Amino acid sequence: MNTPVFFHIDVNSAFLSWTALALLEAGSNTDLRQIPSIIGGDMSTRHGVVLAKSIPAKAYGIVTGEAVAKAFRKCPGLVTSPPDHELYHKRSREMIAYLAGVCPDLEQVSIDECYMDYAPISHNYASPERAAALIKDTIREKFGFTVNVGISDRKVLSKMASDFKKPDLVHTLYSWEIREKLWPLPVSSLFMCGRSSANVLRNLGILTIGDLAKTDPSILESHLKSHGRTLWDYANGQDSSGIFSEPAKAKGIGNSVTLSADAVTREEAARFLLKLSESVAGRRRDSHQLAGLVCTEIKYNTFRSVSHQTVLDAPTDSTDQIYRQACALFDELWDGTPIRLLGIRTGRLAEETDPIQLSLFDLDFSVSEKQRKLDAALDQIRRRFGQDAIKRGSLVDSPHSDL
Repeated sequence: MNTPVFFHIDVNSAFLSWTALALLEAGSNTDLRQIPSIIGGDMSTRHGVVLAKSIPAKAYGIVTGEAVAKAFRKCPGLVTSPPDHELYHKRSREMIAYLAGVCPDLEQVSIDECYMDYAPISHNYASPERAAALIKDTIREKFGFTVNVGISDRKVLSKMASDFKKPDLVHTLYSWEIREKLWPLPVSSLFMCGRSSANVLRNLGILTIGDLAKTDPSILESHLKSHGRTLWDYANGQDSSGIFSEPAKAKGIGNSVTLSADAVTREEAARFLLKLSESVAGRRRDSHQLAGLVCTEIKYNTFRSVSHQTVLDAPTDSTDQIYRQACALFDELWDGTPIRLLGIRTGRLAEETDPIQLSLFDLDFSVSEKQRKLDAALDQIRRRFGQDAIKRGSLVDSPHSDL
């Protein structure tokens, strides 16, 4: 097959579904998925936020991330259960193990969703739709919970297709279908369009994804910087990324930090990203491996997680380059919600001795050589005197400088 086809597989109300199954297995007569229910908060005090909701709860206007007390005002008979993250990781591992057996070209992007490349298994099925339906049905029969599967010739469109009507459904959103299926939707439903970006766009009179797709991208960039161009690309179905799956022996190196107090400004977040970049790049240099991919992860104080990754023009172990890429990804991702956790992951490993094809932008050898010498000197000082022996100036005044 010449046209690429991607699947995006997303568990329906993952936390709630997995908790519901555990309760049913323990003898409960009530299926949380069939009644107004949520995961999150304290049942006795009604404190905390909604981490997941059932479809009946959604009918009351309950939304993920809102205060539990507010959810109870909308639905006084609401049933709530605490989260069980150990259980969720177990269910996730079981599903991913099954999917990896179907097709090894798999990219897991969160605990409850992944991408799959259809090409390696296309000879086994009559069509992508038949394959997706079989995968969906097998997950329901084998594990007891349901998924949506989005199908497209563009990776980002497969993600948006899986967010169409739920649960337990297969949807297509090929690039030639976006005018009919995508453009009429509100702009806030576009992937990567957070609350603050949607507000900016609405103030510009851009109400639908179609409005966004037809807007001059330079106007979007003037208001949203590079993120405006990214949103324009997605609205027009433009995405050249492929499936990133690493062999077991070449797992990426990453690090994350849970903040003692939520970060609410870009400056705060940047300080953490710099510290994480130093840690990740240092481990790269210690292992004599270069990173060909950088991924930034954000977990908000609502416990919603988002991540985005980019493939580098040339592999690197430079703290400065990893930091710059991490910040650029952060700027594309962050919607202004207070941040509970930040993480950086690197992948697509290359050995330090492997030949590297350079771009024209990599030819300033004097700068790159100075950066390598600086990184090496800092590594040597830290190995001898400890990780906190030397800090960059931007970290010294950080209220979290002990991280």
